[in-house]
Amino acid sequence: MSDRDDYLDEGHAKMAVGEIDAAISSFRQAVAADSEFFDGWHALGMALMKKGEIKEAIGCGLKATTLEPNDLLAWTALSQMYVKDGQIAEAEHAKGNARILSMGGKVVK
Repeated sequence: MSDRDDYLDEGHAKMAVGEIDAAISSFRQAVAADSEFFDGWHALGMALMKKGEIKEAIGCGLKATTLEPNDLLAWTALSQMYVKDGQIAEAEHAKGNARILSMGGKVVK
């Protein structure tokens, strides 16, 4: 297992017991170990959203959808982040991409 995966697992374990700040730190280490690590960016974005750091969460969500443009969960999460930030048009766009994927389509071919 690589460092990035160890940090990701550590972050999930910390989230499970409610240690959000410690989880965020672990997720940051995961993406520092591999800047193209989709799971790390997605987890970091979700943890930041849970903490209320919405602007940074959106940045992580955008990175995740850039790395894996056909990931349904990533687009759904990004839509939620935009809603929390009051960016309704952006939320609807992300939700639309999630809907396309949920019906078996592709956002990027």
